[in-house]
Amino acid sequence: MDIIQKYTAGLFREATLEFYGVKAAKIKVYANVELPSVEVRMQKTDFIFELEDDTYQHFEFESTYKKENLARFADYDVQIYKKYGKKIRTVVIYASSAKEAEKVLDIGSLTYAPDVVMMYDYDGDAIYKGLEAKLKSVQELTDADMLNLIFLPLMRSAVPKLELAEKSVELAQTIEDETKRDACIASTVAFMDKYLNDDEMNKILGVLKMTKVAEMLVADAVKEERIEMAKEMLLDGEPLDKIMKYTKLTEEEIDEIKK
Repeated sequence: MDIIQKYTAGLFREATLEFYGVKAAKIKVYANVELPSVEVRMQKTDFIFELEDDTYQHFEFESTYKKENLARFADYDVQIYKKYGKKIRTVVIYASSAKEAEKVLDIGSLTYAPDVVMMYDYDGDAIYKGLEAKLKSVQELTDADMLNLIFLPLMRSAVPKLELAEKSVELAQTIEDETKRDACIASTVAFMDKYLNDDEMNKILGVLKMTKVAEMLVADAVKEERIEMAKEMLLDGEPLDKIMKYTKLTEEEIDEIKK
């Protein structure tokens, strides 16, 4: 997720969602916000970015509409405000399976009105054909094109959701600009994690073979295994040189784990 967040923050820093009717300042940095709740568990929002105007942009992705959603998102935003004391603007993006949704929560003294984007309103098949034609003719993708490619599997389509997700990743792999290609692939996978189940995500990761993003994900997983091995060896009292030999970690990395 660290890798995916880095790419996503980089991509969205240069783009805005005005194409989808959302107006806000440009993104400055990804904000990793975790909110301890009264039930003594961690509430994790989907994506939160700090904007250039010193406010926060909160994204929530939902595959279906539930009446209690707005109350939950409002709760997140109140907690973020209590913790950071800055204004928050929320964008709720509903997948095409949700054809309509309430856009305002009015509980009397508090009115909560996030931006709501209904992906059902966007023709995924037509947008896919347009992006495919553009990439085949080696035209450069605009910010709006890249966002459309990322959100493509959420849009209305005659193609099943998983197949459209696979096609969007395959299409992203044809982008000539390496930076844009990696950013598109990583961001697409980041959002897929919100609406695909584990088996479907495994199929998508299979499509990612031989890409830079996949290599980084594998490298990250390998390092996590080495860190866990180092923890076990430290607990067993193994000497530093032996831990370095078997985990391939540096002395500085092992010292950090020890702390």
